Amino acid sequence: MAVRSERLELRAEEEVDEDNEASYYDYEDELEAFSDGEPGCEDGVLGDSLNGEVKPRILLMGLRRSGKSSIQKVVFHKMSPNETLFLESTNKICREDVSSSSFVSFQIWDFPGQIDFFDPTFDYEMIFRGTGALIFVIDSQDDYVEALSRLHLTVTRAYKVNPDINFEVFIHKVDGLSDDHKIEKQRDIHKRANDDLADAGLERIHLSFYLTSIYDHSIFEAFSKVVQKLIPQLPTLENLLNIFISNSGIEKAFLFDVVSKIYIATDSSPVDMQAYELCCDMIDVVIDISCIYGPTESEAGLPYDKESMAIIHLNNTTVMYLKEVTKFLAMVCFLRKESFEKKGLIDYNFHCFKKAIQEVFDVRVKVQQNRKLLSQRRWSKLSMSNGVCSSNNNNNNPH
Repeated sequence: MAVRSERLELRAEEEVDEDNEASYYDYEDELEAFSDGEPGCEDGVLGDSLNGEVKPRILLMGLRRSGKSSIQKVVFHKMSPNETLFLESTNKICREDVSSSSFVSFQIWDFPGQIDFFDPTFDYEMIFRGTGALIFVIDSQDDYVEALSRLHLTVTRAYKVNPDINFEVFIHKVDGLSDDHKIEKQRDIHKRANDDLADAGLERIHLSFYLTSIYDHSIFEAFSKVVQKLIPQLPTLENLLNIFISNSGIEKAFLFDVVSKIYIATDSSPVDMQAYELCCDMIDVVIDISCIYGPTESEAGLPYDKESMAIIHLNNTTVMYLKEVTKFLAMVCFLRKESFEKKGLIDYNFHCFKKAIQEVFDVRVKVQQNRKLLSQRRWSKLSMSNGVCSSNNNNNNPH
């Protein structure tokens, strides 16, 4: 039985209520006081232009030398973990847009550990109000008493400004610890952090904890789970994947962002870390071979297109199958060798799945366009009202 993309009920999502959109943009009114410079490092606070698409903002916070900049470089710049040893300490707020060469669309703000963003001259309310996720990095190989104190202060302040923030704690640099020691560290940090919140009467704040290291795939998996919470279409994507694998004899399927190797969705079955690592390695192989044998023109861009496809037979009768979904997305599947004999059915179902994915994100484009039009109308009205006020002031003050 093939997946039928026509079953999708998308009409409700296409209808954008203007009143709701206006409330969605309430916090954006405050952005006019901030700069709209190019992504990079700045001395002050950075703002976003009102371009119609409000990108979720992810804040990277933590004490100095906890590994924040290394995480960003490894995940989004493909820097070798060993090269991060030569990174200079961050002394300014660094903002990066990751939507230019990737499907996932958000901003990352890397805060230096020594900055006092609760200084009265620093508008932390503005920053937290536009934030989707706050990642606090704790160095597991260091004394984390001060880090936990800073975490509590940061979370409580941020929650008062924006209760909808997802609070994520990366217990970082665990590559040098034994498995038992990792679990012990996580349990201790989890207990202390939640006890501090309970003592402050803030049990309703939820903290998510991840054991991470830039020397394995744990940092990519952790970032995947952080980003998934910021994707409003996630339930629809998971449902589509469930339908696809159930009708195709597939055991596990991931939807990957090819550039960052973040998986933006998977089916409802549990994620096995080893399977995720194999997917990342497969994507690397496809990109590397495409770089060697693919287009040579400078304008070709990413060596990944609609013809990209790969099949790997493992020595345990399992087959890995990679197919291009969109310009930046790929599906990686695990299935048995006997199931792969029905490749024609799988490809047909994949075609239906790909069509459904396109419909889902066509809706997103329409919503973004509606937001842009609404934003332009609001700012046009604001400019006109300011012009009227200025004219009246001139008339009331004749020379």
